[in-house]
Amino acid sequence: MTAIETTPTLTPGKWTIEPAHSEVAFSVRHLGLTKVNGRFNSFSGTVTIADDLSAAAVEATIDLSSVDTNNANRDGHLQSGDFFNAETHPVMTFTSSSTTGDAMIGDLTIAGITKTVELDLEFHGVAVDGYDTIRAGFSASGKINRSDFGITFNAPLGLDGALVSDAVKINLEIQAVPVT
Repeated sequence: MTAIETTPTLTPGKWTIEPAHSEVAFSVRHLGLTKVNGRFNSFSGTVTIADDLSAAAVEATIDLSSVDTNNANRDGHLQSGDFFNAETHPVMTFTSSSTTGDAMIGDLTIAGITKTVELDLEFHGVAVDGYDTIRAGFSASGKINRSDFGITFNAPLGLDGALVSDAVKINLEIQAVPVT
């Protein structure tokens, strides 16, 4: 008897984002000289795959108190009213509104302000891990201006005239598993 091998596929249905193999990261310029990178360590979400991939949907929630820039003082400042105001608005959310083969558009809400953003999207495929769990991989990236979300703290310093750039680059590495 010969085993029949099949290649796993991205099947329609609800998939959950697995934080242990995913990353929600960002970077900003400091003094116009270097990038400061950060990530959020606590987040959750679902990816709903439809028969027509343009009808795929994403909903995600990010815990703003989990911001991690490898500097506790900076993380505390980011959680303050100068930036995220995490005490009043503890989460950031994203809800997609449309998907194409290489882009996802949706509503991002930070500190109570919602704006439409577009993320470049890549699908990396589907694989089965050593525990027979099917996994799908995606990357998404884009750029927002923090001032669009009412985050305007700054100081007139540096080569670009500001302590912290207004532009924030977003980089997502997402691994999802089907909801069973």
